[in-house]
Amino acid sequence: MSRKNSPRPRPAAVTETSPCPCGLEATYGDCCGGFHRGTGTAPTAERLMRSRFSAFAVHDAAYLLRTWHPATRPEEIDFDPRLRWTRLEILGTTGGTAFHTEGTVEFRAHYAVRGEEGSQHENSRFARVDGAWVYVDAME
Repeated sequence: MSRKNSPRPRPAAVTETSPCPCGLEATYGDCCGGFHRGTGTAPTAERLMRSRFSAFAVHDAAYLLRTWHPATRPEEIDFDPRLRWTRLEILGTTGGTAFHTEGTVEFRAHYAVRGEEGSQHENSRFARVDGAWVYVDAME
């Protein structure tokens, strides 16, 4: 059973010098780790999507809640300790750049649970709130 919204250390598999879970060619510390620490904000909707995937991989509930649109944000996030996020594929984007206020990111997030592999496919909507990109919801 996981503790709700309590600070948790990153799973041991991801360190500041590990490859970033988001799939970009950088270390976690130089990539999504900076966003998670609050030393920067994602410049595009795609980078926010990547940083949120990494936040799920390292169990950073505070970052996920901070980057969720206030109108759709849940009160808390529970992580399944058996689930491990393994890889992110970005399938397409619309808008979501420095010149936009809205955007979408279609992705496939791969995971493993007790040795069984699976994936989640989603087309997510993003918007800017006070100048920062936030996740709104999944398009249907």
